[in-house]
Amino acid sequence: MNKRRVIAILIAFILTIAATAMWSASTISREGDPDAIVLEDSGVEAGNVEQPKKKGNKVVKVLTAPFKAFGKLFGGGDDTNKITRMTEKDAERFESVGVTRIEDARNPAVKRDTSSASAREHLEIGRQFLLDGKYGEAVSELSLAVSLDPKLSEAHNLLGVAYDKKGFAERAKDSFERAVKIDEDADTLNNLGFSFYQSGNYRAAVDRLKRAAKLAPADERILNNLGLAYCRLGKIDEAYKAFARATGPLTGNLNTAKMLERFGREDDAIRYYEAARQIDPVNTMALRRLADLYQRVGRASESEAARAALTLASNNAANTTGK
Repeated sequence: MNKRRVIAILIAFILTIAATAMWSASTISREGDPDAIVLEDSGVEAGNVEQPKKKGNKVVKVLTAPFKAFGKLFGGGDDTNKITRMTEKDAERFESVGVTRIEDARNPAVKRDTSSASAREHLEIGRQFLLDGKYGEAVSELSLAVSLDPKLSEAHNLLGVAYDKKGFAERAKDSFERAVKIDEDADTLNNLGFSFYQSGNYRAAVDRLKRAAKLAPADERILNNLGLAYCRLGKIDEAYKAFARATGPLTGNLNTAKMLERFGREDDAIRYYEAARQIDPVNTMALRRLADLYQRVGRASESEAARAALTLASNNAANTTGK
């Protein structure tokens, strides 16, 4: 086989992997609370207050994926950054200060002396592990921080976030509660409230989130979480008020309608989509959902009218963009 043919095959192989990577990037399953994800898809904030995420160029990540795949294919890759499932036994071990490690010639010790590290230093190390997505290591460091200084509220809060990421909801809630007892700040109250929300205790969630909203009246994440909790309690008008305070009347109506649609309350969802349409007559999200919902409830003429309005709005937007 000549050199040109080998190069051509390699190029085709790389392009195939690139296409697969791009498809995977667009179809990968989303982690997190389903209700919060619905809101996040509108471009708003919801859920726990986490550490700032490391930013990166998604296009670059997709285009470099084939080359990373080559490295793994031929033995050059590693899984040191892979998130692994932590068991309850692991969590108990991390919570103990006296963690031991078997060391021998085949398993040498990692030379990183943290025996004299302060609680604050362990907190910062744990914070960095959270940023890096290394949640098991974050649990270990943050557990050491709270063992050395049980009054360190921020360490309890971040430990709760790490536990939540590892799937230990009860341990997360316990950590958030300890943090709130030490220092009742808005972010920690939000995390505790959202933890109650995820466990189905919506009244407790509303209580904590209302207290958080008093401390941070303009915090979008807190208000959206409060709106979610009100929705689950069936207090839709209160939910709309919280959503509207977070992002304004238009998005407030859209988010309320989305949640009602999730609950199967189609007539109520139509009412809020129509309210959004009154604010923005060419809002494609409202028109698209109205066309589908009217069709679903047997109101064919209104469905057709919404679909025609959607087509007109889409064409106008395309013409405006093309100029």
